Amino acid sequence: MTSDTAAMLRAVPSLVGSPPPLDLAQLPSTPEELFLQWLSMALDAGIAEPLAMTVATVDANGMPDARLLILKDVGPEGWAFASERSSEKGQQLAAAPAAALSFWWQPQMRAVRVRGAVVEAEPDESAADLARRPAEVRATLPEGEWVLWRVVPDHVEFWQGSPDRRHLRLTYDRVEGEWTITRPQS
Repeated sequence: MTSDTAAMLRAVPSLVGSPPPLDLAQLPSTPEELFLQWLSMALDAGIAEPLAMTVATVDANGMPDARLLILKDVGPEGWAFASERSSEKGQQLAAAPAAALSFWWQPQMRAVRVRGAVVEAEPDESAADLARRPAEVRATLPEGEWVLWRVVPDHVEFWQGSPDRRHLRLTYDRVEGEWTITRPQS
């Protein structure tokens, strides 16, 4: 990187949003509850594409691979997304069934990271998701090709930025089937 490029990049403002208040004394016991609260705030604020997330997997050589997808569902069963079984991500998930998700709601300076094992939903759930897609898309897919996957997290991090760079991080970690909440420094 040239010094001109570095100077140009350093001149670009970052963390220009406005974070909503967060009551640390009233944190829900599960990460999906806090995620749904944050998502609701993003929806209420009219944030563009609040369901867009980066889905990261690994390829056969162990190299990370990431792409944008749309969140389909979230609950105690996990965070759901869908795609074709024969896609690159589908093949990667078949070989290494784990993924990381990343959400970024810039106007609110909030990000969420979700990491865990990936499981296939029941075939009827995948079929129901496919049924919501346009008919012309459904007609091109062989039976069983459309899959709804769920990331069953063991780690979820909530990050809220601050203009003074004193960012807030909360992590939910699954320990022996129960969620523990910590507030890491840094």
